[in-house]
Amino acid sequence: MGSSRLAAVRLLAVVAVAFGLVYIGWRWSGTVAWDAWWIAVPLVLAETYSLGETVLYALTMWNARRRAPAPPAPEGLSVDVFVTTYNEPVDLVLRTAIAARDMTYPHTTWILDDGNRSELEVAASRVGIGYITRGPEWEGRPRFAKAGNVNNALFRTSGDLVAILDADQVPEPRFIDRVLGYFDDEEVAFVQTPQHFWNVPPSDPLGTQAELFYGPIQQGKDGWGAAFFCGSNAVLRREALMALGLTRFSRDARGSMRAALRAGRSRLQDLLSQLAVREPTAMPVAEQALAAVRRAEGQFRRGDVLTEITSELRSAFTAALAPTPALPEDVAGELLGELDGVLELVDVARTDQALTINPLDTTTITEDMATAMHLHAMGWTSVYHHEVLVRGLAPEDVGTALSQRLRWATGSMQVFFRDNPLMVRGLTLAQRLMYLGTMTSYLSGFAALVYLSAPVLFLTAGIFPLHADPTLFFLHFIPFFVACQLLFQLSGRGSRGLWRGQQMSFALFPTWIAATLSGASAVFLGRHVAFSVTSKTKQATGTGYRHVLPQVVAAVVLIVASAVGVARMLVGEASAPATYLTLGWVAVDLALLSAALRAARYTGPGDSVVDPTPPSVALLAAQAVSDGLDSNDSNGAELSSLLDPTDLPLDLTVRHVPRSSPWPPSSAHPTSP
Repeated sequence: MGSSRLAAVRLLAVVAVAFGLVYIGWRWSGTVAWDAWWIAVPLVLAETYSLGETVLYALTMWNARRRAPAPPAPEGLSVDVFVTTYNEPVDLVLRTAIAARDMTYPHTTWILDDGNRSELEVAASRVGIGYITRGPEWEGRPRFAKAGNVNNALFRTSGDLVAILDADQVPEPRFIDRVLGYFDDEEVAFVQTPQHFWNVPPSDPLGTQAELFYGPIQQGKDGWGAAFFCGSNAVLRREALMALGLTRFSRDARGSMRAALRAGRSRLQDLLSQLAVREPTAMPVAEQALAAVRRAEGQFRRGDVLTEITSELRSAFTAALAPTPALPEDVAGELLGELDGVLELVDVARTDQALTINPLDTTTITEDMATAMHLHAMGWTSVYHHEVLVRGLAPEDVGTALSQRLRWATGSMQVFFRDNPLMVRGLTLAQRLMYLGTMTSYLSGFAALVYLSAPVLFLTAGIFPLHADPTLFFLHFIPFFVACQLLFQLSGRGSRGLWRGQQMSFALFPTWIAATLSGASAVFLGRHVAFSVTSKTKQATGTGYRHVLPQVVAAVVLIVASAVGVARMLVGEASAPATYLTLGWVAVDLALLSAALRAARYTGPGDSVVDPTPPSVALLAAQAVSDGLDSNDSNGAELSSLLDPTDLPLDLTVRHVPRSSPWPPSSAHPTSP
């Protein structure tokens, strides 16, 4: 945003926060209905939370950054473009991959197929695109969904930079050229561009365009050095990712070894006590092993290399066992088992995982946010480039849209509970608050539940959660509310769907509550959270009211409660001013909930949108290959002729990485276009 608009936003931010502090101070000071504390306290806590979110939003907008155009793309950089896929339709994946192949900056395009589909491998080879899938080292080990797929490819490619595209995200030919110039700054770890969806009608009934986030909010985070990596439509520096993977491995390994040495010492001390009673002749072996563990602990405190500590400990255990006198077979076996158990604890190699080092974070299903946060904590910077260069597909039914939002929110709450940004070393205060603002936004589900319950209780049972004159309430609340809305509208000017965004934030309260509980149970109870791939095709026909049943129930309860409240007022059982105030409250709640009800009625864009990237001849030919058309068939022969290597812009020698080869030779890499 321009300097004059930014100044106006800052002024409104100060005004909104000031009015909010006055309002919340007044609410806590003497309006809480302590006789109904069980609803009064949750209500004032919800209002305090809302003020906190306003403060974080105001802080984000305070430093919104409009970047100058990026410098020209430097020559000579090697770029790998990853098109990630699991079970998306082959034609959809190829459309994205062919568009990626045809980008103008020299690069190598790879399809990362986690679905291991032979038809996609053949089609990719025929149109000159690299193909990577998991090798045998992944069998029986955690796969880590998209993060594992990308990490696997990082160790099979070698480009200086990596561009990541989801299977449906079709790039423009200039995508790489427009963002590569930012990497002249050696501290830039990644550049993120907006996610834009071409199949969304102007009304955007599912609220998927997120123009406020991919605009003012990302620009605000960028101004504080905390622009987010969003999983697709981004270019990342390989060096930064590898450095992050090594740093996290070293940190985790040191923590594991510290605990393992302590546990190993305890085990050997227990064994020594038992041998003193059962088999004193075996005590020297346990004593030597215990002394070796204590030496290893000293080496660890001095900062010695972990692998050297493990190697020396193994040698010491072997030496302790070598001169053992004739011991009963069961005692010798027990000694050997205990020492092997200690070594297994201390060994830092991740034998339970396919990769020792994971550049992208694998501890959450939103690997993008977690990876970005830890890159920032290491001192790397990021860039948000506000230009639509990639167009993708959004969900076309409410069930799929809610599933997608549930995954995003659950992963964010996993990060919140596991790696709370307030506790992550290396982040600046502003960066901590930028990440915190995004994560805590999903706690709004609990606040919305309170905002829905409080008016129902008053209208039906006469339980009012605050004691205040309605006029005095309006004098405190309205200035705060109006200032917040003005701040929101001014900061998001030019972004469509601002009101829809507010509606969705409130109306999806069941999704946010479920995500918070799921994220907390994953961290504190060790429950597995599945990574669900968002379907790129419509999954349901007709309306989707069953997916928004809680919202439907809430709307019905509000309407019934309003009727009861009016009846109680008419017979003199309820105060008229308080009833009118509460009915206004209900009207706002219903207006916000209406977004979910409208989304449930959405049946797809129909003819109101047009595909900006229709299938090319090459794509049709690739489809024919993937469908297995016989070249003797007239259609197959015609299409196959279009695949003559002389007609394609790429050298069609070797185009895929064999499944059995974890480190393909350089000859297996496609040449750059």
